[in-house]
Amino acid sequence: MSKILYRLGHWSVRRRRWVLAAWLTLLLAVGALSGAFGGATSDAFSIPGTESQEAVDLLEERFPEASGSSARLVFASTDDTPLSDPGLQAQVEDTLDEVADAPEVVTVSDPFATGTVSPEGLVAFAEVGYATPANEVPEEAAAALEEVASARTSPALQVELGGEVGPHEEPGHTSELIGLAVAVVVLLISFGSLVAMGLPLASALIGVGVGLSGVTLVAGFTDLSSTAPILATMIGLAVGIDYALFIVTRHRQDLAEGHTVEEAAARANATAGGAVVFAGMTVVIALAGLAVVGIPFLTVMGLAAAVTVLIAVAIAVTLLPALLGFAGRNIDRWRIGRARTGSAAESHHTLSARWARRVVARPGLALAGGLAFMAVLALPMLSMRLGMPDAGSQPPDTTARQAYDLLAEGFGPGFNGPLTMVVDLTDAADPDAATAQLSAAVAEDPGVQLVTPAQPNAAGDTAIVGVIPTTAPSSAETSELVHHLRDDVLPDVEGATGAEASVAGPTALLIDVSDKLSEALPVFMGLVIGLTMVLLLVVFRSLLVPVKAAIAILLSIGASFGVLVAIFQWGWLQALVGLQEPVPIISFLPILMFAVLFGLSMDYEVFILSRIREDYVRTGQARASVISGLTSSARVITAAALIMISVFASFALDVDPTVKMMGIGFSVAVLLDATVVRMVIVPATMALFGDRAWALPGWLDRVLPDLDVEGEHLIEALDEDGGDGSDGAVGGPPAGDRELVGTR
Repeated sequence: MSKILYRLGHWSVRRRRWVLAAWLTLLLAVGALSGAFGGATSDAFSIPGTESQEAVDLLEERFPEASGSSARLVFASTDDTPLSDPGLQAQVEDTLDEVADAPEVVTVSDPFATGTVSPEGLVAFAEVGYATPANEVPEEAAAALEEVASARTSPALQVELGGEVGPHEEPGHTSELIGLAVAVVVLLISFGSLVAMGLPLASALIGVGVGLSGVTLVAGFTDLSSTAPILATMIGLAVGIDYALFIVTRHRQDLAEGHTVEEAAARANATAGGAVVFAGMTVVIALAGLAVVGIPFLTVMGLAAAVTVLIAVAIAVTLLPALLGFAGRNIDRWRIGRARTGSAAESHHTLSARWARRVVARPGLALAGGLAFMAVLALPMLSMRLGMPDAGSQPPDTTARQAYDLLAEGFGPGFNGPLTMVVDLTDAADPDAATAQLSAAVAEDPGVQLVTPAQPNAAGDTAIVGVIPTTAPSSAETSELVHHLRDDVLPDVEGATGAEASVAGPTALLIDVSDKLSEALPVFMGLVIGLTMVLLLVVFRSLLVPVKAAIAILLSIGASFGVLVAIFQWGWLQALVGLQEPVPIISFLPILMFAVLFGLSMDYEVFILSRIREDYVRTGQARASVISGLTSSARVITAAALIMISVFASFALDVDPTVKMMGIGFSVAVLLDATVVRMVIVPATMALFGDRAWALPGWLDRVLPDLDVEGEHLIEALDEDGGDGSDGAVGGPPAGDRELVGTR
């Protein structure tokens, strides 16, 4: 692989104008296509094989008028005057008349006729029905409903909007800008040059532009979660800048050693570029592996992020060498302070060198301390509860949160997450009696506040029954109620009546998502860990390295989960992060974090261990190689981690708890992985095992292919050949084409 990347580096530098033009053309073309054919994202999803999804499918087949979506208009008196007051009641009815004429609205309930007025008479709600699922309701229709609610609010009457169909807020770009600003500062400190700083940013922005335009284009042809573009942006910026940082750092080291611009770029592509390709493929494998979970929205989300990573890798090994060719020997121009090349002589007396010597001097103590610290952080994970945040976690000034609070105050928290019991009456001897018995059995459960009258379809073979829990939709008690009804309450009545009942609705669907993801996580983790261990075994030809890498990354994931539980579920520091109230850990976040971070941590694993292995192969001194390898790679890994952390952490400023949790979770995991794991646990383990760390049975060594990811054999061949590959044995450039015109 390193030979291919070496040739590709030479070719990209020599054809740099064509390479740059090709990527810019692709960016413009994908952008134009997404503008013409792209679509909006959607939060609707299906979960094949779950009880709630089967109920939804049954309704669409037999009871289509009940399979649409709804919004809730919540009315509240502001001065303790009952809503039955003629003046207030007239305002409510006028609002309902106007809503009935709004686009796409098919039904509007009257709270005074249906009895959806609180016992105190101060809060009421009306159901606004739509014929299509929430993701298919046009944005114009949702906006029109919001305009009515806003216009009808008066000093005496508060009108708020909740439910499935509501205002759609476009995400801002403040987070990305903050992350980029921090990345600029980190790159300036790392390189000390405006030109060197600009190259990773330029390549990353082009990659993110192509990736996001592609996501928008795909959204025009399939349902795509609203989280997918955010995830693609986070991952694209982070890996795009990091991958370029690795290659530019190696390129400047090769320049400092006297190589030509083209040769330095080609060598950087063959060495650091090889590590980038390997790490990128690990991320892609992990993200694409989300398909095994069997949840379509998560599969699409993972594939969108995986394609963004692929684009980042392709740009790093093609466009970046071309940009290095444009920069030439002016890469350190416009210096800010002292331009640093990262050469061995320069880093010998650095802080990282002193740190490496301290860790290697007492590896047992360092390893024990690192493991104990990570274990303490991971302890809260033992009480982790998966779920989905509801409108109660939204900022207090949003209409969804206002509607949530008013309903909870007027009727009880369960009204914010009603369940729907879908009854299949095909085999029932007496459909009416069966429905009545099922409703009565459910109503007797202490976790149920109210059961609404059954609504049969025209054929009489299907009915829906509303079930209002006593607890909030995201609470553990509601999840327990759903399982209790399914497993303990309904089966006996079904056996006696011949009817089949399913507990469904948005709340039950989200509970099913959490259950399915919890079941899939161990299988997914085993698949990704096993495959990655095999890859690491082939790359580093060591039995210890893959095992250590798997354990270390699991420590990072476990500790980051523990921090998330402490902040979001226990409520520690919730005011500091802008969280309104404790929420469960988002159901898809653990499996998503594992997929992303397992791959991203391979960046640091490959970059550190490739330098350690390179020195060990050359010197045969295990502990000295750990010191030199950590010293030469610590600075770039620290810079790369700071960039990733800043990009991820900037998304913690988002008001959406889902985005906030993703930003904090990813940033904490990278912080722990790049500091405690890479700077303490990994070097301590390698030093403690010494030569045994690189042990591999002879028969296995002969069986395994030699990928030469870090370009070790290639560099040896180049050095033996005189340093530039001029004899063509490894694909070097023609003798007359080794130095670029105008770059001296």
